[in-house]
Amino acid sequence: MTKSPRRRPERRRHLRSAATTTVLGVGLFLAGGIGLAPWPVTGADHAAGSPGGTGAPAADPLAQDITGVQAHLRQDPHDAVALGTLGLDYVQQAKNTADPTYYPKAEAVLKQSLAVDATDNFTAMGGMAALEAGRHDFAQALVWSRKAVAVNPYNSSLYGTLADAYTQLGRYDEAADAVQRMVDLRPGAPSLARASYVAELRGDIGTARTDMRRALDDSAGPADQAFAHYYLGELAFNNGDPATELAEAEAGLRVAPTYASLYQAKARAEAALGKTDAALADLNRAVQQVPQPEYLLQLGELYQSLGRTREADQQYQVFRAEQSLFATNGVALDADAALFEADHGNAQRALSIARKGVKTRPFLDTHDALAWALHVNGRDREALAESDRSLAPGNRNALFRYHRAMIEKSLGDTDAAHTDLATAMAINPHFSPLYAPKK
Repeated sequence: MTKSPRRRPERRRHLRSAATTTVLGVGLFLAGGIGLAPWPVTGADHAAGSPGGTGAPAADPLAQDITGVQAHLRQDPHDAVALGTLGLDYVQQAKNTADPTYYPKAEAVLKQSLAVDATDNFTAMGGMAALEAGRHDFAQALVWSRKAVAVNPYNSSLYGTLADAYTQLGRYDEAADAVQRMVDLRPGAPSLARASYVAELRGDIGTARTDMRRALDDSAGPADQAFAHYYLGELAFNNGDPATELAEAEAGLRVAPTYASLYQAKARAEAALGKTDAALADLNRAVQQVPQPEYLLQLGELYQSLGRTREADQQYQVFRAEQSLFATNGVALDADAALFEADHGNAQRALSIARKGVKTRPFLDTHDALAWALHVNGRDREALAESDRSLAPGNRNALFRYHRAMIEKSLGDTDAAHTDLATAMAINPHFSPLYAPKK
């Protein structure tokens, strides 16, 4: 889960500036959140979305926060809350820019903050939880989230980071309890978005859509609105409705015209609707704004599906470089990297990455990635067991079902394979430009 939040008054300590208060909420909500996706908010977005706004570019608010906190720390270098806030800013900047070199910077200032105050410093504790979530060390994210909640059990955003850690560790009931506590403390867009995700993981798409629509209705500004539109679109696409995803992406772009993720969503819908030129233009725009590995892989596979192998290989090369940069800066590789290697690279490397990934992040998509890696290595009996784990909560995922169908086919169980392939197509016939059967 991930996004742009709001806060309750704090019980033990109050943040010392408006900028600090804003960053605590945003960092905690975005850095660990839904899908671990980036949500950059630019000055243009704020100008376009503000009452009476002219649309003229303004300074990036996160950059302004960083500059302001850095200036304050030059005057007071031992302000634990300001140091924790700067760490959260750096984690968010890593998300916004797909630049993991911000993670070591974040770790340094967060540790400095905790050296000043290791007892009541829920800001830095929450920052460490967000940092570890960003680096995909969810066991440590859980440790830090619990510490932060113990200090301040009335901060709803902290329960968001706690829920995220439980989710990625495959502890879905505990995640649901943490989300419920978050909703109880503050039934706003951040908590409702996570409630939507809990329902989606259980296959309850109606409730997921209702909760996300409520999150949209509760949105306080362009960032929240764009986020809600993105996930309403994703819910639609993942359940076979690209036309609604396109409409939601366009609605989001009207309030936040520079959100890279909305261009990625728009492109996905356009490709499914046969508008490949528009899809390529929008996806290239998303990649140029934020070179997220997910976008690079999506663009490469779209090129490959069109027979444009040279352009596809270029995107795959950049994907590999990005993965190397992430690993160098402490980010654990798991599902995305494993699936990439299984589909486009080295089968043995795919299995190695997936095995490590499922130990540190035993989430649904990591189990699916391990199942697929086992399959491409000819270990289909083991693959089927991992496929069971990926579908255990009852989630609806066409790609997972497709992977299961191919595993069953390799095992000679053609009836089960046909059933699961039909299920995949019923859920979303556009699940992959490469592997979805062409009509």
